[in-house]
Amino acid sequence: MTRLLAGLLAALTLAAPAWAQPPVWVVRDADSEMVLFGSVHVLPPGLDWRPQALNQALAQADDVWFELPVGPESEQEVARLAASLGVLPPGKSLFAMLPPADARRLVKVAEAYGVDKSTLDRLEPWLAEVALGGAVYRKAQADTANGVEQAIAAAAPPGAQRRALETPAQQIAFFDGAPLADQLTSLRQTIAEIDDDPEGYKELVAAWMAGDVKALDKEALAPMRKTTPGVFRRLVTERNAAWVRELDARLKGRGRTVVVVGVGHLIGKGGLPAQLRALGYSVSGP
Repeated sequence: MTRLLAGLLAALTLAAPAWAQPPVWVVRDADSEMVLFGSVHVLPPGLDWRPQALNQALAQADDVWFELPVGPESEQEVARLAASLGVLPPGKSLFAMLPPADARRLVKVAEAYGVDKSTLDRLEPWLAEVALGGAVYRKAQADTANGVEQAIAAAAPPGAQRRALETPAQQIAFFDGAPLADQLTSLRQTIAEIDDDPEGYKELVAAWMAGDVKALDKEALAPMRKTTPGVFRRLVTERNAAWVRELDARLKGRGRTVVVVGVGHLIGKGGLPAQLRALGYSVSGP
């Protein structure tokens, strides 16, 4: 699932051509410049991922925007809300909600990735999906401390204003408020992906490092669009529309801005660059 999913291994196996870079878009009007950088929120250590265009933009930035506020307070609030909202009522079982074959597959994946099955059985489908994603990242020695947001927040000039497109409560609500049927379909898809393609996370990071937006669309967005269109609409389409309104308002001012959001929000016809181009802004990038 996008950021808590979507993500989406040591540098040795992630090597990309020396010229390749994660994707950057530049949006301009007469008195504004906005650099859009597509993030992978959770990364293994040791990757040299920062494009020079991003470094230059950060050095001159008046403000830096993230999906959520970056820092321990925000992380703690996300964890608190997830623990409060993502647990099933007494007597309910996640395994019982799944078809028997999927329940067996979930047990197999949980055992392979060291996820406690009794804890998993108590979680709502969306949080179980997050827990499985976290286990995949841990096995790859990846975590948020090595992710894009932490590095960019630390590198931004002290005088640059930090802004967020969502609050922790808003973001958790996108997951927790999804219809149960959509949550279960998305969980089943994730179980199948982990079981069938254990190298999927590595492939996603390699595509990102290479700036291969077609591969990123195939890995990160196409499965969600096909199997869970309701989840895609809720987690990608609706959020992109809200964010474009915020960014359009910022561009109507003046100055230099850096925006860092999950790379899945930037690619394709519904991505932020395409929508800003449709509003009349000059947009360059992949």
